[in-house]
Amino acid sequence: MATMASVMEDPTLERHFKGHKDAVTCADFSPNRKHLASGSADKSLMIWNLAPKARAYRFIGHQDVITGVHFSPSGNLVATSSKDRTVRLWKPSIKGDSTVFKAHTATVRSVAFSNDGQRLVTASDDKSVKVWSVRRQCFLYSLNQHTNWVRCARFSSDGRLITSCGDDRSVRLWDTSTKHCINCFTDYGGSATWVDFNSNGTCIASSGDDRSLKIWDLRTNKLIQHYQVHSAEINSFSFHPSDNYLISGSSDGTVKILDLLEGRLIYTLHGHKGAVMTVTFSRTGELFASGGADREVLLWRTNFDTKSYQDVLQQHSRRSTPDPPPHLSDIHPRVPHLHHPQSATIQINPVVTDTQSANPRVVELGRTFHSTTLLNDRTHLMPTQTAANSHHSNGLHACHAAKLRVEDGNGDRRAHRAGLAAGSQRVADRGERGRREEDEEKRKETNASEVLFGHQLRLDSILGHIVQQLDVLTQTVSVLEERLSLTEDKLKECLLHQSQILRDVRASGERQRMESQETDESPVQFTSGRPRSLSDYSTNTD
Repeated sequence: MATMASVMEDPTLERHFKGHKDAVTCADFSPNRKHLASGSADKSLMIWNLAPKARAYRFIGHQDVITGVHFSPSGNLVATSSKDRTVRLWKPSIKGDSTVFKAHTATVRSVAFSNDGQRLVTASDDKSVKVWSVRRQCFLYSLNQHTNWVRCARFSSDGRLITSCGDDRSVRLWDTSTKHCINCFTDYGGSATWVDFNSNGTCIASSGDDRSLKIWDLRTNKLIQHYQVHSAEINSFSFHPSDNYLISGSSDGTVKILDLLEGRLIYTLHGHKGAVMTVTFSRTGELFASGGADREVLLWRTNFDTKSYQDVLQQHSRRSTPDPPPHLSDIHPRVPHLHHPQSATIQINPVVTDTQSANPRVVELGRTFHSTTLLNDRTHLMPTQTAANSHHSNGLHACHAAKLRVEDGNGDRRAHRAGLAAGSQRVADRGERGRREEDEEKRKETNASEVLFGHQLRLDSILGHIVQQLDVLTQTVSVLEERLSLTEDKLKECLLHQSQILRDVRASGERQRMESQETDESPVQFTSGRPRSLSDYSTNTD
């Protein structure tokens, strides 16, 4: 029961980030788990350093609300979508330059990288889903069967499928090789607001403004879970990397945490003052973030996923049977079922002051730059003035003022020389101080840039991921072996049954043949009490 859960397993509020000037609409963690990107209705992209007392960076470039943000798998690019009808690819560095993609004719609602980092998929109010080449920085193709605004689109983990949803109340599945829609789920009572694949690509989930969250198994094309736990529309959700949990954010102001193995709500978090617009897990799942209409980004530590991966696999193997209600680990889901909130769910309200968060120093990038952007071309950024030039200019003004003051006096040459020397010394001092400050600032910026995006995933993390995938593969093979054994047993039963039928048919035929032979061997038939020979039955041909 959730009420018996240990306090150490409950999610905890780690930090809050304040810096956006309007609602936070989207968020995503960097692959190296050291940074968090968020987009806002204030038209800015912010990248927060998760290290304490580190500065944050605000990127200026979009002309309207930012609706989506996603880190590339390598972490060296950040993609954003906006109501200004464009998609931008940012290099998250001190320069703050970006590449602009423009092919949509209306608001772009979402943007996401493929797992190989080579493609982008976007969804738009122009009723289309578009795919882009990251390397060539150009548009590739459109998917055009939605009949209303498209709210969200995502790649599967292997890149072979795309799922999308929108205001036409449908969730569609696309084949990236044929560009065809291969499935469409249409049992929504309202607009579908968010959609995504689970990590292994066997299921998709979608949420709607009818407060529902549904999960389909793509192996059977059946609805296997249906949750009604929020009291207002669901704006965003995110799968835990293990696929055992899911978090959702809603306009009812709460974040809900679902246990997908048990099929129930386990936590309700009350951290935001107003609608929760976005939620997302980190790549490894130990952290998750939420952003809302209160302009804040909250960073949470997961804690409830501390069960070892082997325990999860054992639980999967125990649940691989069609008898209990269907779950994501079941091979044969039977019927959809509703999951309603239970009284045993834990309500968490972070009323204790968050002492770990100090409002970070925000460095704004792009506001003091003049940019010229062409279609599918890179933005050229030109700084207006450097710090050293500014100090040097101030020093020259001081020198000039000293010279004027001396010349307005009695014309004493010694005072004139003294004034010029003082002015020159001030110029030299300020120029030297300006150069030192500029060098120090460059050094800090270089270090910040290296800390911000210089780290890649550790080898142990990669090996751990490989081990997890091998465990999943082993479990899948064992399940397949069970199914093959079951099929083999059924085939044997069928063959035995057919053999029995053949034996029965042969025995029946043998009996009929023997009876026929006995009839043919009788030479005399009795009629009217006297015997007659066979010649009496010969036909008269006259």
